[in-house]
Amino acid sequence: MEKVREQQSRDMIFALDIGTRSIIGMAGRAEGERVHILAVEKLEHSKRAMMDGQIEDIAQVGKVAAEVTARLEARLDCKLTRVCIAAAGRALHTEAGHFELELPEVRRIGEDLIGQLEAGAVSAAESNLNKNGQRLGRFYLVGYTVSQYLVDSYPLSILKGHNGQKLECEVVATFLPSEVVDSLYSAMQTAGLEVVSLTLEPIAAINAAIPPELRLLNLVMADIGAGTSDIAACRDGSVVGYTMATVAGDEITEAIMRAFLTDFSTAERLKAEAARRETLRFTDILGLEQELPASAVKEVIIPAEGQLADELARRIREINGGAPSAVFLAGGGSKLEGLPQAVASALEMDPRRVSVAGSNFKMSAFSDTEELNDPEYTTPLGIAVSAGLGLISDSYRVSLNGHPAKLFRSGALTALDVLQMNGYNYADLIGRTGSSLSVTIDGQRTLYRGEPAEPSSLRINGTELPPSTVIQAADSIEFTPARSGKAGRRTIAEALGGEAAAAVCLVNGAPVGPDYELRPGDAVVTNAIVPVKATVSEGTGKEAVFSHAVGEDASAVPSPDSSARESLPADGSADSSPTAVTSARKPEAERVPAPQPFEELLPPRLFFLNGAPLKLPAKPKNAPYYLMDLLEHAGLDFEHLDRPVTLRVNGESSAFMCVLADGDRVSIQMEEPRA
Repeated sequence: MEKVREQQSRDMIFALDIGTRSIIGMAGRAEGERVHILAVEKLEHSKRAMMDGQIEDIAQVGKVAAEVTARLEARLDCKLTRVCIAAAGRALHTEAGHFELELPEVRRIGEDLIGQLEAGAVSAAESNLNKNGQRLGRFYLVGYTVSQYLVDSYPLSILKGHNGQKLECEVVATFLPSEVVDSLYSAMQTAGLEVVSLTLEPIAAINAAIPPELRLLNLVMADIGAGTSDIAACRDGSVVGYTMATVAGDEITEAIMRAFLTDFSTAERLKAEAARRETLRFTDILGLEQELPASAVKEVIIPAEGQLADELARRIREINGGAPSAVFLAGGGSKLEGLPQAVASALEMDPRRVSVAGSNFKMSAFSDTEELNDPEYTTPLGIAVSAGLGLISDSYRVSLNGHPAKLFRSGALTALDVLQMNGYNYADLIGRTGSSLSVTIDGQRTLYRGEPAEPSSLRINGTELPPSTVIQAADSIEFTPARSGKAGRRTIAEALGGEAAAAVCLVNGAPVGPDYELRPGDAVVTNAIVPVKATVSEGTGKEAVFSHAVGEDASAVPSPDSSARESLPADGSADSSPTAVTSARKPEAERVPAPQPFEELLPPRLFFLNGAPLKLPAKPKNAPYYLMDLLEHAGLDFEHLDRPVTLRVNGESSAFMCVLADGDRVSIQMEEPRA
């Protein structure tokens, strides 16, 4: 009988680095200011399941991840279920954002103000992303790094506890395509694992390669994997940017494949052995045994290595604004012989200023059983360190609609932050009133308003709260997106007050039935002459066609069907009486009255929005107005906000779903810095 293992303890950190060529798993615990790594396992993909850091074969990646997990479980004698992972920077979009918050008076700065300040800067970064035309498809806000705080124009690295009135924040925010994130979650689900934290690989790697105490210097970390190279830059104590290059170790391998006609795995072996053996033996794809001097392989590697170094140098200059003080090369690709020198040459730096990462790992992690100074361990170690030392808190778990929310960072998160990280946007919070139907009736423009949006519902731990609420660990969020209202609609009979009025009108010059639904731009003319068929002989089933005339000059209007009417008998025999063919004018008592304009049966509603009176027509059946109904009248572009919006009713902070009463004073305003 198989032994039942203990469940993963809360302090056990389980990190997986899901790479293009292999998956590396690490498990450990935080001890003091460092992470104690207890076990490491690595397993290569049996086939190319990933391309440039993006999962292509979810089942294959999930299978390898499950095998790595099983090996760690066997060594640790416990069941691993919660995993920390990182997403590659493939198609990563990075934007800077700046936000100012001026308070009415000097205040002590707490977590609420810091969260509000950072949220404003992130919103500004997202707005810049949209302005630059980069945002195509659905993106997740992956995370951000604060590059600078200012309090009354004085730079500070930590705001909490200080006093000030004018607060400023600059951030570098990163956005990732949804398919990259979704495929990672699907692969982990296939492996039977629950993702408890997710960050970017460059963010994790820099936490291992360049600890915070070294970031006063202008340093760059380049994590060179098989498919992608992730790059992060820091200076003045902060990480100032991330980027990614799709040139990496696979380019070297593919150059060897083309030169010596080998398969991919053989080329990988030749690349690794060229640095430590003089003679290399292999079998090519034709089945021929080959023997080459290592120098022959190096001659093939050098041009591809130069291209890799040039691309890394270009990306480093792009994100750093020039050559940095020093560069750390990490990842399996950094082991390539001569690469540090090639990068130094491309950056025009002293070769001693470009080195392979690993020497700083001991500052944040240690192990009694594993050799950790391998540059290939940079990302998995960074994931473990980030989780273990609170940079990504494993215990910071939030539920969204019954499932673990995707959280790319911990710290001060509002409900709106969490919703945005999980693919929701402002439209899901606010909804849209249905489009209005505009027609003309007897030359007068008539507008039928669309239905109001159904308000969104946001409950945190069962209580309805506004999106600005700061989320705490273990909170449960229940969110139902707003549903846009239906477009305005009317049938012609509804618009004119009944079927009788509809029977004597023309729409766009033609008669229509009473159930005809009006369309935008329709032109309606009432009291027109409409041909009407009526059965006059039930015995014969024959029909006569009469001209139904209304209006002062109806008798003068010729009937379009007059020839047909004259040829049809009214009672089975010819009848030349004009009254049998046409009725020139109906008696006054029988005339259909002209339809009167639609009148509201209920009095309008009066509110005060931002200090000005706002009259709105009563809703059908006297349905209530919500605060969200007034958003479209506030004059704000809710999809491109660059600072927080305050929602108040009669001076009290309120949610979108707050029901309004007549005379309520509503404030919907962005927080403006003082002039």
